[in-house]
Amino acid sequence: MDPHVRDCIRSYTEDWAIVIRKYHKLGTGFNPNTLDKQKERQKGLPKQVFESDEAPDGNNYQDDQDDLKRRSMSIDDTPRGSWACSIFDLKNSLPDALLPNLLDRTPNEEIDRQNDDQRKSNRHKELFALHPSPDEEEPIERLSVPDVPKEHFGQRLLVKCLSLKFEIEIEPIFASLALYDVKEKKKISENFYFDLNSEQMKGLLRPHVPPAAITTLARSAIFSITYPSQDVFLVIKLEKVLQQGDIGECAEPYMIFKEADATKNKEKLEKLKSQADQFCQRLGKYRMPFAWTAIHLMNIVSSAGSLERDSTEVEISTGERKGSWSERRNSSIVGRRSLERTTSGDDACNLTSFRPATLTVTNFFKQEGDRLSDEDLYKFLADMRRPSSVLRRLRPITAQLKIDISPAPENPHYCLTPELLQVKLYPDSRVRPTREILEFPARDVYVPNTTYRNLLYIYPQSLNFANRQGSARNITVKVQFMYGEDPSNAMPVIFGKSSCSEFSKEAYTAVVYHNRSPDFHEEIKVKLPATLTDHHHLLFTFYHVSCQQKQNTPLETPVGYTWIPMLQNGRLKTGQFCLPVSLEKPPQAYSVLSPEVPLPGMKWVDNHKGVFNVEVVAVSSVHTQDPYLDKFFALVNALDEHMFPVRIGDMRIMENNLENELKNSISALNTSQLEPVVRFLHLLLDKLILLVVRPPVIAGQIVNLGQASFEAMASIINRLHKNLEGNHDQHGRNSLLASYIYYVFRLPNTYPNSSSPGPGGLGGSVHYATMARSAVRPASLNLNRSRSLSNSNPDISGTPTSPDDEVRSIIGSKAMDRSCNRMSSHTETSSFLQTLTGRLPTKKGKEDELEKLSLLLFHEELALQWVVCSGSVRESALQQAWFFFELMVKSMVHHLYFNDKLDAPRKSRFPERFMDDIAALVSTIASDIVSRFQKDTEMVERLNTSLAFFLNDLLSVMDRGFVFSLIKSCYKQVSSKLYSLPNPSVLVSLRLDFLRIICSHEHYVTLNLPCSLLTPPASPSPSVSSATSQSSGFSTNVQDQKIANMFELSVPFRQQHYLAGLVLTELAVILDPDAEGLFGLHKKVINMVHNLLSSHDSDPRYSDPQIKARVAMLYLPLIGIIMETVPQLYDFTETHNQRGRPICIAPDDYESESGSMISQTVAMAIAGTSVPQLTRPGSFLLTSTSGRQHTTFSAESSRSLLICLLWVLKNADETVLQKWFTDLSVLQLNRLLDLLYLCVSCFEYKGKKVFERMNSLTFKKSKDMRAKLEEAILGSIGARQEMVRRSRGQLERSPSGSAFGSQENLRWRKDMTHWRQNTEKLDKSRAEIEHEALIDGNLATEANLIILDTLEIVVQTVSVTESKESILGGVLKVLLHSMACNQSAVYLQHCFATQRALVSKFPELLFEEETEQCADLCLRLLRHCSSSISTIRSHASASLYLLMRQNFEIGNNFARVKMQVTMSLSSLVGTSQNFNEEFLRRSLKTILTYAEEDLELRETTFPDQVQDLVFNLHMILSDTVKMKEHQEDPEMLIDLMYRIAKGYQTSPDLRLTWLQNMAGKHSERSNHAEAAQCLVHSAALVAEYLSMLEDRKYLPVGCVTFQNISSNVLEESAVSDDVVSPDEEGICSGKYFTESGLVGLLEQAAASFSMAGMYEAVNEVYKVLIPVHEANRDAKKLSTIHGKLQEAFSKIVHQSTGWERMFGTYFRVGFYGTKFGDLDEQEFVYKEPAITKLAEISHRLEGFYGERFGEDVVEVIKDSNPVDKCKLDPNKAYIQITYVEPYFDTYEMKDRITYFDKNYNLRRFMYCTPFTLDGRAHGELHEQFKRKTILTTSHAFPYIKTRVNVTHKEEIILTPIEVAIEDMQKKTQELAFATHQDPADPKMLQMVLQGSVGTTVNQGPLEVAQVFLSEIPSDPKLFRHHNKLRLCFKDFTKRCEDALRKNKSLIGPDQKEYQRELERNYHRLKEALQPLINRKIPQLYKALLPVTCHRDSFSRMSLRKMDL
Repeated sequence: MDPHVRDCIRSYTEDWAIVIRKYHKLGTGFNPNTLDKQKERQKGLPKQVFESDEAPDGNNYQDDQDDLKRRSMSIDDTPRGSWACSIFDLKNSLPDALLPNLLDRTPNEEIDRQNDDQRKSNRHKELFALHPSPDEEEPIERLSVPDVPKEHFGQRLLVKCLSLKFEIEIEPIFASLALYDVKEKKKISENFYFDLNSEQMKGLLRPHVPPAAITTLARSAIFSITYPSQDVFLVIKLEKVLQQGDIGECAEPYMIFKEADATKNKEKLEKLKSQADQFCQRLGKYRMPFAWTAIHLMNIVSSAGSLERDSTEVEISTGERKGSWSERRNSSIVGRRSLERTTSGDDACNLTSFRPATLTVTNFFKQEGDRLSDEDLYKFLADMRRPSSVLRRLRPITAQLKIDISPAPENPHYCLTPELLQVKLYPDSRVRPTREILEFPARDVYVPNTTYRNLLYIYPQSLNFANRQGSARNITVKVQFMYGEDPSNAMPVIFGKSSCSEFSKEAYTAVVYHNRSPDFHEEIKVKLPATLTDHHHLLFTFYHVSCQQKQNTPLETPVGYTWIPMLQNGRLKTGQFCLPVSLEKPPQAYSVLSPEVPLPGMKWVDNHKGVFNVEVVAVSSVHTQDPYLDKFFALVNALDEHMFPVRIGDMRIMENNLENELKNSISALNTSQLEPVVRFLHLLLDKLILLVVRPPVIAGQIVNLGQASFEAMASIINRLHKNLEGNHDQHGRNSLLASYIYYVFRLPNTYPNSSSPGPGGLGGSVHYATMARSAVRPASLNLNRSRSLSNSNPDISGTPTSPDDEVRSIIGSKAMDRSCNRMSSHTETSSFLQTLTGRLPTKKGKEDELEKLSLLLFHEELALQWVVCSGSVRESALQQAWFFFELMVKSMVHHLYFNDKLDAPRKSRFPERFMDDIAALVSTIASDIVSRFQKDTEMVERLNTSLAFFLNDLLSVMDRGFVFSLIKSCYKQVSSKLYSLPNPSVLVSLRLDFLRIICSHEHYVTLNLPCSLLTPPASPSPSVSSATSQSSGFSTNVQDQKIANMFELSVPFRQQHYLAGLVLTELAVILDPDAEGLFGLHKKVINMVHNLLSSHDSDPRYSDPQIKARVAMLYLPLIGIIMETVPQLYDFTETHNQRGRPICIAPDDYESESGSMISQTVAMAIAGTSVPQLTRPGSFLLTSTSGRQHTTFSAESSRSLLICLLWVLKNADETVLQKWFTDLSVLQLNRLLDLLYLCVSCFEYKGKKVFERMNSLTFKKSKDMRAKLEEAILGSIGARQEMVRRSRGQLERSPSGSAFGSQENLRWRKDMTHWRQNTEKLDKSRAEIEHEALIDGNLATEANLIILDTLEIVVQTVSVTESKESILGGVLKVLLHSMACNQSAVYLQHCFATQRALVSKFPELLFEEETEQCADLCLRLLRHCSSSISTIRSHASASLYLLMRQNFEIGNNFARVKMQVTMSLSSLVGTSQNFNEEFLRRSLKTILTYAEEDLELRETTFPDQVQDLVFNLHMILSDTVKMKEHQEDPEMLIDLMYRIAKGYQTSPDLRLTWLQNMAGKHSERSNHAEAAQCLVHSAALVAEYLSMLEDRKYLPVGCVTFQNISSNVLEESAVSDDVVSPDEEGICSGKYFTESGLVGLLEQAAASFSMAGMYEAVNEVYKVLIPVHEANRDAKKLSTIHGKLQEAFSKIVHQSTGWERMFGTYFRVGFYGTKFGDLDEQEFVYKEPAITKLAEISHRLEGFYGERFGEDVVEVIKDSNPVDKCKLDPNKAYIQITYVEPYFDTYEMKDRITYFDKNYNLRRFMYCTPFTLDGRAHGELHEQFKRKTILTTSHAFPYIKTRVNVTHKEEIILTPIEVAIEDMQKKTQELAFATHQDPADPKMLQMVLQGSVGTTVNQGPLEVAQVFLSEIPSDPKLFRHHNKLRLCFKDFTKRCEDALRKNKSLIGPDQKEYQRELERNYHRLKEALQPLINRKIPQLYKALLPVTCHRDSFSRMSLRKMDL
């Protein structure tokens, strides 16, 4: 058997040796928290109960409220509802469960212990399972396991042929199917032959056809398409038995007869049948072409996808099709819609997912005898796609062919390969099989061979016998494959077609009737023998077939011969041939020559010209069909067999020439075609490696081919890399090469003389010298020349008969099993390395030989070659460093395994010189990285990761100390370079990648020597004396280290825990705010730490808590590092209503703090040294800029950091933590508390509702944008991610990328991108949201419990040291903050327990020092007392009760808690929207119950005080409930708040609270003036009490001082009897009752006034403030105030008219009707925003009350007359709304000058109602009366509410003449105003003039004068009025004249005429008025009585009615 074939087969069948690291899957690259597995880890989580999720939605809650609204309560009941009823409510409510033993006096230690036990039980073990991993690209340290090398398939299609039926059935029809690609003009599959003939039809051929083999009866086939496109057609060709007549004649009956007419044409059919019968008998073995059709594949696939989903069968029949093909089809099935539906690109060509379709092909085209060639077929197919196809005009043969097309199943049953072997063995051989059809891909496919395939396809194309003499018309070609020249030497290797035997010795082409130069369309498939000789050839014999039966005429007459030798110079001969045809049989020994050679004495057709065209194609995994590869393999095999000379091509190579030729052929490998190189890749690399390991002996000399082979490997690998881009994984590893190393590569045989083709390697018996690696040639070369004679496989018993059998037996069971049965597994328990392998060379045998021969070890040789290479070779090796690294590692492992060294101590595993080579290699590569990272970014990124993976692998096989020294040397080089770089981020980023990959080692923890208690996982040897640890890391004990060393990156820490030290150092350096230019790496370095911790967290080896504590010890310095970054962390608290985070330390302290966490060692770390050798501490990073600007981290990075912190705190040993806390300064502890405070906000539960909202927004993207932006700006994104992205992009590109089809690439990307998809998916299902909320709830609970644990430790340190009480405030702050956040019931129980313990340990803390915290605590507790969850309520009420009790025990009363609780309740009620009083009532009842059961304090006043407090709280509650009913009615709401505040008149703190609540409500509704008033009232209240407390001259005396701001303030004066003296405990203790509080209130008031536009009031406020600041000499404040005053006054100047500042519009509103409850018959003045129209307020109130009582019930009274209650419908609610204006008496007007004066401090308003005596509103001038109504309100506007009660009403009635006087005065005023306006406004002036002097004015001045002045009244009472009117007119005419004069000066020439007209009118008016004006009443001018009388009489005369 040919050695090359043997090697090929061995390569395909040999067992693989796979190295599997036992714990590899536990490295960080496979962190289950980053994969989909995280979901599994989250199973079985308890559902956490959150109040925010329980809270009812608004709607159902609203319904209850509406009922309440309807029965509004009376406002003027007692100021606080009725005592009795509310206490009754309280008595009847139920308490919650009491906590057992709450009142026992348990010692604090005991309480702590219990709390601790409860907290620690049922905790979630793995924190990271709850925290989604950061959104990274593919984690860099994950190396995907390469795909198993396997046979290539494209997308697979299953085609089933169901039935074929013609109109007539007279003879058998044979069909074949094949795929064609029109665009590439290529047949892309072999033929699938099938026939669907009935048994009866088959019977006609019995004499000619041997019994059919089952394999030829297949009716379904699987086609593979690597490059699916719109150009692929499925072509069906039909043949029938040869008969006399051309194709047209033979097809005629099929076209004419219809099945329906069978009976009519019975006789004709009988005749046809008998004819057919005859032809079958006679010509049964010949065929003729008959018909064909084609199916446009993509149309089927794409339309099958788009059909209605329910129709399973797609009828594509003549008239109708259930899908989208509507047109009538008259030709074939194809092409009709192909043009309309060509989809862009190849995107529609996905064959893996369409719906199966059943096609019915109805039309066939008859074959044209002269158009049978493939060329013609492509023309037809191209034509079919055109709308006006020529084929449509042809007359079709109607038939029905039914075919099923569907995506092929994964593992079809009963399936045969193209060689007819069973794919999966199946016993039942009677089943009709499915055939796999071999694909001829349209373009190259690059996949290495893995199976034995050796097929030949022969395509006879055409024959030209035109010039041949003699009769040769019906020509057929008989094809035979011969192994000799005797006719009997034909081999049975030609595959049968359908319904025949499996193999035959000959094949005939179809006959074209009467054609001397026919075309053929046959495909003849031959199975090539494994070993070919020079005698194998193809023989073609041409026959003339006589169709008519004539006497003496033989059936077939030979008319020519030709042949093709199979081997030429040892190479398979294939390709296109044009052969001459000989007329007579070829002579002896013809087979070794080719027919082109003119043999003497032979006759040839057409003078030896080529007349027969034939193509021969081989599909073989044995024959490379590439001259360079052939030559290389031939030479290597010649060496193997030691047979000289070697014939290659025309050359004969002698032994002495061999070395040269071999070297040339190695370097010539580069010129070979890429496709064969890839196909024979495995064998090629194996051979090259063999040459490295076993230098051959040529002519007695050892030839070292190491260098040549190394170069060849490097260039081949680079070539693959460049040309097959789509095949790379994210690290740029070509998948073909990766799988070669992983599966195929193994060390060549360990001893030379084995002929076993087993795993022992690639040579048979080999002539190789093996020598020790030393410079001196050994004296005696052991040249072993014995040749093994056995040529057979030892596994096979008996001698095989032929090489083919041998192949078959070798392939045997293995061959076709595509599953990986080549991996049989072998595990060594003792080793941590698992090796899968099959038959191993016996390790022990032949030991003597092993001793004699030391073999060159591949890894040593490889390392050497790599170190010494240079130039382009070195460059190409660097480009693909990963390949050589991985090869080296696998070789090392194999060497250890085969030599039983896996258990040897690591130090002695490898020789010294090999270690030196490795060290040199690593060092030069590191220097390459450092020197080239700016130029060749992409290459360096690859190199960097390859180096890291290499070191990672070495950690598994070499001495760890040695590997650490390598890492250190890399670090050194990088660090020294960093010094000189201006922008280090790229290099630091590379170093991070490097470190991250190394740290992803599965034994990372063990490598860090995490102290004695952690037993290492069974590992070969813990390499105790590693260079970095002085003593064995497993003996150091915690106690003997200084505790600080464990928490700082100190030298001992970094020597002990080498890798962890590096990781944390990177973190510290990059997060350091002074690190310039490293900002972009934050996310990266944080992700590294996050990933490490997260993978430890889920690692089953560390699940034991004690071991986890050891692991956590490696990260203790993390706490310090994160504490350093507090100012830079993202501020999660901002989203809260808190004002940012309460940093306990001012930022400046951060700088000055001396005990910085990061010691000087960080600086050294940057330099990569572990021992302080640096003379200067600064390095490029530590050049601190003075004013440090903190860049904040993104939210995502901060969150990751904090979760890492929590993990360390959760898992670290508590005693260690406590010791460390004890050593920390107060400042540092406070910083830790800040950090915890931030954690609380960061991990707060968002709530389901938020998840639902987020779901619609997919917020994830925005969160990431910032990080992406930073990365892009800072350029840290690097080429690697670019590459990953690019290779992902491959998916979007058409599959015809540079490599072959897309799904090879899809394979690894699918599992790579699995987690990316979840961010892209927009809408999540209900269940997913539920799941997210569940996880988030558990995370929030666990995070907060960890924080609580830590707080407890801090508190313990305080108890121990008793010196740091100052930090307890901070502890409390964190606790309170956590209570304020959204927490689960579980957490709150523990939180309250801790809080109770804290208060009982340090009672004075709350009641004396942190008083504000006390207030806060009361608020939080009350808030939770009203929770809807009963457990929370019972814990909160217990805490509250104990709080009172403790306060009482300190000083026998608990005024402080009382007051704080009361205040808390009011603010809670005022602010909380979804507050439920029912729950709070239960809690109050619980507190009462505790008080009743408290035996110890029964005798004291305590129980009574508790009861008072509870009742009082209950009162407030009831009032507040009422407030809640009126939530929608702003006026009513403010009224209620006002009333509650009034009820608190005696407790200033609470009144202040309510005033502030009111101010808040007003601000919300933009009533700034009212808000300002509330603040002024608050300030006045504070001032009152302050003046009682301390007498400071500069402070306001009390509310009197504020009178100028508002006259209402006096109601704040504290004069009642029950005013508590402010000195008393607990009164006025709020923060406002201080000087600064007062100042604050006033400043707020000023701001509100300013917003309201009341700048004058701003001035008044500042008048009170200025003395305070002056007294404090606070110039800064004063300058601000004066600045603000300047602003205010300049605004007053600019807005003098007042139009710019609209202060408000006033309306009188009266309510009538019992429905209004307390509002019935009340009248108010409402203040509405400026320019509110009457219609607006009317609409608002009508709408509001309409909604409340029903729209038909509410009615607005349209007039402003007094309402008569009796006339109203009692069932309706009436509202009367009237516009009113501020009213001032004449004397007031001299004070109210400015617009502001006229709009501020208003108490009186007026409205007018016109009427006549007979009841109409309007009448003639002389009967028109007017009523003026003046209202007085209880308080002046603006007040602290927007509606004020009317307290007093008076009316003035004007007689008609008085009405006239008023009108004339108004007109005169208007004229005066228009005349003197500045600047003048001519338009306005003309308008007023027109109204005064225009002639046509109805009821104008003239008419008024004529009515009232024409005669002197008879009633002397009216004399006065008459005279007054007369004087008015006098004044009026004078003003008219002035106005005309003014107008004259303003007009232009165009208005002259208009002016004259006005003047004429004026004179007319003046003349008419003259007599009336001049007539005086004589009586008035006699001095009859003293003037006073007149006055008196006058006042009595005007009818005034006072309504009091």
